[in-house]
Amino acid sequence: MAVTRLKRKGLRNKGNSAKRTNSIKLLTATPVIKNVDVEALKQGFANNSGNTTAPADKKEEAANTTAE
Repeated sequence: MAVTRLKRKGLRNKGNSAKRTNSIKLLTATPVIKNVDVEALKQGFANNSGNTTAPADKKEEAANTTAE
């Protein structure tokens, strides 16, 4: 009894498998962050939490001074 191979289906299955393994490798290949000063980051966010509109105000002041 002869065995018939489905070549196109085999190629498609191998391609799907390769795509899946590559995507998993990309997701798990994130670099590890080392030597981060957590307290400095917290302090920086605490200082900037109230100044959400400060950059927009500076832009408006700069535009007003050039218009005069």
